[in-house]
Parts: sequence; C-alpha cells; structure tokens
Amino acid sequence: MQTILAGDIGGTKTILRLVKAEPSLSHPSIPQLTTLSERTYPSQDFPDLSPMIEQFLAQFDAGTATQAACFGIAGPVVDDTSELTNLSWSLNARRLESEFGINRVALINDFASVGYGILGLGEQDIATLQAVPANPKAPIAVIGAGTGLGEGFLMPNTKGYQVFPSEGGHADFAPRTPIEFQLLDFLREEMKLDRVSVERVVSGKGIVSVYRFLRSLGQHPESSEIAQVFQAWEKREGTAENLVDPAAAIAQAALQKTDPLCQQTLTLFVEAYGAEAGNLALKLLPYGGLYIAGGVAAKILPLLQTGAFLKTFQTKGRVSPLLHKVPIHVVLNPKVGLMGSAIYAAQLSADS
Repeated sequence: MQTILAGDIGGTKTILRLVKAEPSLSHPSIPQLTTLSERTYPSQDFPDLSPMIEQFLAQFDAGTATQAACFGIAGPVVDDTSELTNLSWSLNARRLESEFGINRVALINDFASVGYGILGLGEQDIATLQAVPANPKAPIAVIGAGTGLGEGFLMPNTKGYQVFPSEGGHADFAPRTPIEFQLLDFLREEMKLDRVSVERVVSGKGIVSVYRFLRSLGQHPESSEIAQVFQAWEKREGTAENLVDPAAAIAQAALQKTDPLCQQTLTLFVEAYGAEAGNLALKLLPYGGLYIAGGVAAKILPLLQTGAFLKTFQTKGRVSPLLHKVPIHVVLNPKVGLMGSAIYAAQLSADS
C-alpha cells in the first residue's frame, strides 16, 4: 500500500486529495485508489503551494508518510517546473520533495492529468455516444472544451499507457458550411486576427463568440435575460472578480429550449465540436476510445446526444467508415484530472 498526494491546481481553486493506492488484480497497471481526505482551497489565499500542502497534511498523524505526489497544473510545465499564469506561484518538484520529505513529486499539465484519469474511470463516470468494442492495443484520444480546448492521446506500452498532451486546440478552425465560413470572417474581423484557431470556436469562450456572431446576423432577437447577462459580463470582462459566465447562461437556455438564438448557438457549437473530434480521430485512429472531457461536455450532454455531434464526427468523406469504429464516451466525472494525478503519482512510486 502507498499513500499518495494528488492535486488539481487552478487559478481560482486548488483541490488536494490524499489517497491510498493498492495494486489491482484486474488491471495491474492501474492502481486501486481509496480517498483518505480531500479539501478545496482558494488558490489566491496562498502565496505558494507549500503552505497549502502544509495545512492539508497537518490533519494527519506524523506516521502518515506520503510516498509520492503529483499535481496537475493549468499552465505550462517544463522539466517539473512551472510558472503559473494566473498565480504568482513558482513551482519546482525537487523543492517540494525536499520540503515535505516525499520520495517523488511530479508536476504535469492539467490535460495530461485528465489523460491519466481516463484510465481510472468506471461505467458510472461516462456516457457513451458511439458504442463499439475498444481495441486495447490501439491509441486513446482525449478532447476537452473548457476555458480553452485541450487535446491529447494515450499510447499503449508494456506497462499500460503513456499520456501525451498536445496543442491541438490551437490548430486552424476549418469551416465546413456557409455559416461557418461567415463565422470565420466575423472572428477575424472582430478579434483582428490573421488566423483563427479551433479553440476560438470550440470552448466556453467559443460559445460566447458564436453567440455574438449569430446575434449580429439578426435572424433571432436577443432575449432580455441573456442581454442582462452580457451587460453584467461586459462591465467586468477581463477582471479577476468577474463571476458572470455568459457561456453557461447560453447553454442553459439552449437546454431548456426557451431561446432560439441560444439554441442556434449550441447547435453550431456542437457541430463544430464533433467535426474537430473527428479531425483528431483521423490523425490518431483511436480505436481504444475517444473521450470527451472538459467542463462543457457533461453540462450539455443532452445536446451531444441529439446526433449532431456524431454526424459531424463521422462525416469525413471517403474515410468516414473508419470513424464508425471509434468508441466515443463523454466524461461525467468532474474530478477526472485529480484522479489522473493520483494514478500518475502511484505509478511514479511503483517505479522508484
């Protein structure tokens, strides 16, 4: 048995979890995890990660030794170091090992931690959009729209899987229909861009951009409720205290089918999401599965289940039949990244 410290570090909040990791008889490469304690902290209340860890570990007996730790970070990680964009934190894994007497500490990108978390999901953690058998010897793809668009993949090896993050969300947005070409021109002009990345459309911010574009066409009037949300958001846009989320309001109105403009927005968004997921699948042929993570998918699951996502995912011309063989799952567990950090830490400890 190992005691593992896992963390999910964001600019707004940080979640720390202490877990017991034991070998699994059914999946030797994936440990069985039991949560001992978990706490959420406002990230801005701490000058660094160290005092937060110290406060968290203070609740345990001195004999509760931590063998390994892994922290998923919403930001770039280079050689186990990270300068956080939205926090004045400078993190170094070797420093944390020395401060807390932990044998192995790792810092990984938060989407890489999602990739490892995929390995620990159960049936209750996913909703399946395309139910076909998975090939355990094939790659697994992960895509996730949240604040931005994350993309990555898992490759099988002799020990299980190795996770690779990517910057696929910054690839070019590829319009497919006349209205998407109009959207591309709108984004270029509004944002003064030479090129538009797919993340500008397929993300929480993308939902807002798509809404603004469709609003400018004037096909459907803007409701007073959404107009008020936008007014409140625009007053605080770019400020740290902006707690208004127009993307969430648009998605909720679309789900409730109370607002034609919001419904049109989410239809275009879901179609673009499916098309980009299909592009990723063409490059990897992930017959081990394609997992849709991120903060948006689980919240709009009924819209993903209408068939529009799957249709644009599969519509790839002559090679369309290849994508009918890809298992597709929506990740419902909002703490998949935290789970992934624990899995990676357990693997680190086992290898040391």
